[in-house]
Parts: sequence; structure tokens; C-alpha cells
Amino acid sequence: MTGKTIQSDTEVPENTHKSFFERLFSLINENVRFADVGKNVLKALFLLLVALCIFSIVFLLVEVSYSYKHQTTIFDNVFIDNANVEGKTKNQALQSITAAHGITPQKNLYIVYNDEQIATFTAEQLQIRRNTAEIVDRAYLIGRSTNLPSMYLEQIESMLKLRRFDFYTQLTYNEEVVSDFVQEIADSYKRPPQNALFTFENGRVTSFKKEVMGTSIDQDQLLKDIHRYIENVEQDGPDITITVHPIEIAPEVTLSSINNLGIEESIGVGKSDYSHSIASRIYNIKLAASKFDGVIVPQGAEFSFDDIIGDISANTGYQQAYVIQNGRTVLGDGGGVCQVSTTMFRAAINSGLRITERNAHAYRVSYYENDSDPGYDATIFTPTVDLRFVNDTPAAILIQEEIDEVNHLLSFVFYGKSDGRKPEFSDVVVWDVVAPPEPLYQDDPNLPTGQVKQIDYAAWGSKASFDYKVVRGGEIIFGQTFFSNYRPWQAVFLRGTGPV
Repeated sequence: MTGKTIQSDTEVPENTHKSFFERLFSLINENVRFADVGKNVLKALFLLLVALCIFSIVFLLVEVSYSYKHQTTIFDNVFIDNANVEGKTKNQALQSITAAHGITPQKNLYIVYNDEQIATFTAEQLQIRRNTAEIVDRAYLIGRSTNLPSMYLEQIESMLKLRRFDFYTQLTYNEEVVSDFVQEIADSYKRPPQNALFTFENGRVTSFKKEVMGTSIDQDQLLKDIHRYIENVEQDGPDITITVHPIEIAPEVTLSSINNLGIEESIGVGKSDYSHSIASRIYNIKLAASKFDGVIVPQGAEFSFDDIIGDISANTGYQQAYVIQNGRTVLGDGGGVCQVSTTMFRAAINSGLRITERNAHAYRVSYYENDSDPGYDATIFTPTVDLRFVNDTPAAILIQEEIDEVNHLLSFVFYGKSDGRKPEFSDVVVWDVVAPPEPLYQDDPNLPTGQVKQIDYAAWGSKASFDYKVVRGGEIIFGQTFFSNYRPWQAVFLRGTGPV
């Protein structure tokens, strides 16, 4: 065989090894240059650190010296009422600012209402003063914060006068004295409005009584006026007179809006017989009932007997008649008011309203069973024992009082708008009937011997209940059960032991 020489197409450059060494030396030279640069950077950083240390030491010495200089005085660039108080102690600053304002003048303040002076105040009575001491304390705290960064920042700003620290005093007064006075005269001069009254007959309002606007005082304006007096008390000039401005309170019901209440018809009546009542009891019944004549219960509102009747005492015109108190029937102011609450309760349930609070008497009171079964009574005792119901009808409810003095009947008529509801009542169930205790005789030296006077009357005890439900279109809207627990009541007699 003849041999063949195979030649490669790839040729190796002659300078291959030379290029490698050149690149190697090039890299070495570059590293040397980088090392020189690194040395220069480190040198610069070292010099900067030295400079910072020197600056910090110098600054610390200056700051410590500045702080020491003001260890008992106010720092620089601090002003109170535009007066520079830097370098002053708290006492010096207090004296300086106080002297600048002078003594608060004793300028009088007169309060006038309806051209009549009703009060006089002096600046001393209102304890008017400048809050200089409080402001000096605040100014002194500049540069003394418990927060170290804030403290050093404020000291630097103060020392280099980078910031002006301004504080201002103001006049202060005893706000409690002022608010109590304003509330007192507001209560004294408030006159509640009186609603328009009307008689509802045959679907029309046939008689009217003009509504009476109520009045009160503009408390917000009075407070502003008093504050303005305090702001100007240091100015020269005469005493200041403030006129109290009355504001009108519109009644809930006016003649112009009376037919906008949705009232169309009578929706229920409640009656009670007060026969055999003594004269003072009848008087109290009439007085209490009159407070409800014309009362409007807005749609959706809850009626409270106690809220409307208010205080029941001799101070509000009530006479003494028999009341149940501390387990005895005794003479007390307002005896007979429960005849009114009982009648109101009957009107409410006869109108198909939901009763939210009703309380029975302690014992069966004969007046309330003159024309009714037991359990249809409702006692009240302001302000803790109340009669309450909710007007969930489609319109407002007008309450009108009617008194038949011939037949001794009290009635409340509710006018509103019927939604078809009808009240239904079960028979009254009476059980646990208990005879009254034996009569109690108490010796009374104020009565002559042989004379006996009865001061409390016996009543049988029992429990009683009846079911009350309100239906509309055959559907029960709601139902309630009224339960009464009447205690047996003991007759009490006074037996005379005195001289005949």
C-alpha cells in the first residue's frame, strides 16, 4: 500500500504564546494601579474620620458649655408675647411678662334680660387671669426635652438661632362658674311651648286654641359674649353689659300644621269612675288629667306618663289625698293621680297599642273596680314607676281629656288613623284570693278615750291576669298578658286613750 499524508485545515498562529503573556502582564499592571487607588481612598477616609472626630469634640465642648450656661435660665431665641426672655430664670421671665401686661382690671360684667339686670360679675368672681406661669414653664422646657435627639436639636436651633421659639399667654377664667350660670338662667327663663288644641268631630276640626310659642335663651351666643368680655377685660373702657337674647321654641302642633299629622278619627277611649272620691282627690284628678289634654304622641314615639306629669307635689299645685306609701294608705300630695294613669292605660289598650311598662297597685283599690274587673289599673310613682306605650300606628295620636262631673267619669280619647287593628281581651282570671288580716288598733293619746278613727281600709288579696292581643285582618299583630299581684290589706284604726 502506498501511504498518504493527511494535512489539517487549521493552522496554529505563531504568536499564540506571546499574546497570552502579554495579557498576563497587562492584568498585573492593572491590579497594581487599583491597589494605588485603594490606598488613596483609605487615606481620604482616615482624614475625614479625623476631621469628624475633631469637629465632634469641638461641638461637644461648645454644646456642653452652652448647656451649662443655661442650666437655670431659658435658652436663646425664646420669646413670650414677642418679648425675648433668653437668659432669664423662670422667675425673672414671669416677673417681666407680668409687668408688661400689668394687673387685670376689675371691669364689671352686667347681664341683662328683657331690659332687666339679672346678674353682675367681676373679673375676680370669674377668676380671670393670664396663664403666664404655665407659658413660662413651657418656654423653659425648650432644650430640656427628655427625648435626647429632640433636646440636642432644640439646643442647636437655639444656639445658632436657626429657629425662633414663640409662646403667647392668654386670659383664662373659671369655665365651671360660667357654664353653671348660663345653665341656671337657661332653666329659670325657659318657657315651654303650648300645642294648639282642637276638638275632633265628624272628621273635622271644629274648635281651636291658638298655640303659644315657647321661649328659651340663646346659650351659645351668651357664652360667646362672655368670652368676648374676658378677651377685652384688659382694655381701657367702661364696664361691659351683655344682653341675653331670647329664642323662640315652636310647639309641636300649630294650627297651620294640625291637619298634617294624619289624624282622621278616634282610635280608642279609656274611662274610669272616680265616684266616692273626696274633694281633694277629685281636684288632683282634674289637675293631672289637664296635663294630657292636647298631648301629641308622634308616630313611632314612646309615650311616658312620668315625663308629661312631671313633679307631683304641693309645689306644683296638688292637694293632699290618700296615697299608698310604705305599706299604708296615708294622706299625701297628689292622691288620685293614679286614677289618671289607670284611665290612660285603658285608653292605650283599647286603641290596640303595645304597652311597654305597666305596674299594678299594691292592693285592689275600690275606685278602679267601680266600672271594671280587677287588673285594669296602672299605678305610677315618679320618676321610677311609669306607664309607657308605643305609638306604632300610621299617624300621630292626639290625646283629649273629658270629665263628666255629673257621673264622676274621667275619659281619655285617642285620635289618630286606624290601620284596621282591633284589641281583644280574655276574661280576667282571679285566683289565690286571701282575706285581709284582722284589723289593727293603735292607741292614740290625741283622741279622747272611747273614740275610734279608721285610717286605713281592708282589701282582699288576690292574683289577677288577662290576655290582650291585637289583631288585624284575622292575623295577630302581637299579644301581651297583664298580671297583678294584690296583697291583702289590713284595716287600721286609731283608738283614743286621751282625756274625754
